[in-house]
Amino acid sequence: MDGRTDDRDVKTLETAEPLTGPDRPGLALVAVPHEERLDLEPADEAIRRGDVDAWGRSERVRSLARSLYSPMYKYWFRVEWEGLEHIPRDGGALCVSNHAGAIPSDAPAIMHGIETELGRPVYGLAEYLFRAMPVVGTLWSRVGGVPAHPDNAYRLLHDDRELVLVFPEGTKGTGKHYRDRYRLRRFGRGGFVEIAMRSGVPVIPIAVVGAEESMPILFKSRRLAALMNIPYFPITANTMLLGPAGLVTYLPAKFKIRVLPPVHFDVPSDQERYPRARVMEEADRIREQIQEALYDMLRTRRNVWLG
Repeated sequence: MDGRTDDRDVKTLETAEPLTGPDRPGLALVAVPHEERLDLEPADEAIRRGDVDAWGRSERVRSLARSLYSPMYKYWFRVEWEGLEHIPRDGGALCVSNHAGAIPSDAPAIMHGIETELGRPVYGLAEYLFRAMPVVGTLWSRVGGVPAHPDNAYRLLHDDRELVLVFPEGTKGTGKHYRDRYRLRRFGRGGFVEIAMRSGVPVIPIAVVGAEESMPILFKSRRLAALMNIPYFPITANTMLLGPAGLVTYLPAKFKIRVLPPVHFDVPSDQERYPRARVMEEADRIREQIQEALYDMLRTRRNVWLG
């Protein structure tokens, strides 16, 4: 591995290889290793432990995480929301956001804000890498992390009617240099749109300003990335300023989060396939909406640290 990433490196809804076959031309679901699926039946009580649900999420652990994270959310990032009314109070919905920071700070901010303001749990889809890590993988599941596989997303959205958060940029977003901040990378192959169509739920676009400056990447080491078998090894402003402590310490950038109106798709749900042109068109349109919102928020921002 040379430290570079391409679409095949990020096993998310958007970037994995499309399923192919003579009887499935153009199918937009993605093929990833079987072990990345969570083949759990929501009614299977045998897999549950205490308040742990079928996805591994524990409300008690999540509540503890909210309590521990709340001071950072309120006093370090000083998060401000706009448009929270666009997030439904019930029913399934797929939240889609821009992604940034060597160790992304946007996901916990979004999940914490929605859960504390609306009282709804949020499940975050991310790479299988986290689940495979000892201890970290268990904690990640307990706070609502789920491996990004189409079947998992469909069951959460369609069957369980939950809120799901996904970042279509994947590591292309978190791995970009500071000089490229707030320039959205390609939203994969539009897999998140097809999942929303098949599940019969809206997409909720979310724009986040502040995460880019919380842990900005100055440059990356290909050698260390290859040695550690990870997509990239970042050298951040945090480590340059704080030394080893910078590996786990964010800079106090002011966060502003804007929720855009839901995007509904006038197509029947549960179809085997959807037109690729329509899927890509919708994905590009959602990307452009988030990009324009970011530019607008940046134009009105007076200061990185004060907002």
